[in-house]
Amino acid sequence: MGSALTTIGLPVALGIIMFGLGLSLTLRDFARVAKQPKAVVIALACQLIVLPVICFGLVVLFRLPPILAVGMMMLAASPGGTTANLYSHLFRGDIALNISLTAVNSVIAVFTLPLITNLAIAYFDPFDGALGMQWAKTLEVFAIVLLPVALGMLVRHFWPGFAKRMDKPVRIVSVIVLVVVIGGAVASNWQLLIDNFGRLAAITILFCLISLAVGYWVPRLFRVGRRQAVASSFEIGIHNATLAIVIAQTVMGSVELSLPAAVYGVLMFFVAFAFGFVIRGKAGVEEREEDGDAAPDAEPEASASRA
Repeated sequence: MGSALTTIGLPVALGIIMFGLGLSLTLRDFARVAKQPKAVVIALACQLIVLPVICFGLVVLFRLPPILAVGMMMLAASPGGTTANLYSHLFRGDIALNISLTAVNSVIAVFTLPLITNLAIAYFDPFDGALGMQWAKTLEVFAIVLLPVALGMLVRHFWPGFAKRMDKPVRIVSVIVLVVVIGGAVASNWQLLIDNFGRLAAITILFCLISLAVGYWVPRLFRVGRRQAVASSFEIGIHNATLAIVIAQTVMGSVELSLPAAVYGVLMFFVAFAFGFVIRGKAGVEEREEDGDAAPDAEPEASASRA
């Protein structure tokens, strides 16, 4: 039962999620990248270069066993999850930027995820000299990630009314299927998960926090707008844990490899929610400071008008 849930249920659940993403995308979402090049380039640089380097440092610092170390690196290489759009909406981020980043990131991840995973396998050697993700498995990643998205985009293009009506039901179904499948997978591997939860909880929480912080403050450092920084934060900080789990269990055939993503997938919701309130409070302080700076300039004008 657990094996069937993993080999059939997880890919189906991810396929529904990615199809739902495709229903919300048009070619304009890819073209929009050209209108906000600085925000997009900075976010992608953080996602594709900074985070894998940080994750590697954490893995070495925490001295994770090789198989879990590779699982963490695979998680770091995964693109942003569709949940990032929801968090961006809740905390007043630029949702259009989120959608564009998710679209571009999903395409790039087809190449970068196998590359980073193979580098991690070569370095940590969890499979006793066995080769990593070969070309055929890379094609599987391509099929898992992009084909459902492309199908969703085609439906949106040719039947926009149907796509609009189906958007919410597909989201609901994907959540229900995902909960059932992951619940079954967790139940069938309960002892393995419990044995490793303690050592993975700290590193996944820290990685999530650092990802969110990098996603917000690096764009702000380069004078990207606050709403764009919020979108970048959640896009970079909320990884597609489901994708990492599917690749680990169905493409690579290792439940243990998927454990970092499984633990992260549970804890990230709480971490991201708390971080959202932190940056919302920070935004309030910034707005009050800006109002305070503007106040002295207003007084001479008021005095002049009274004179």
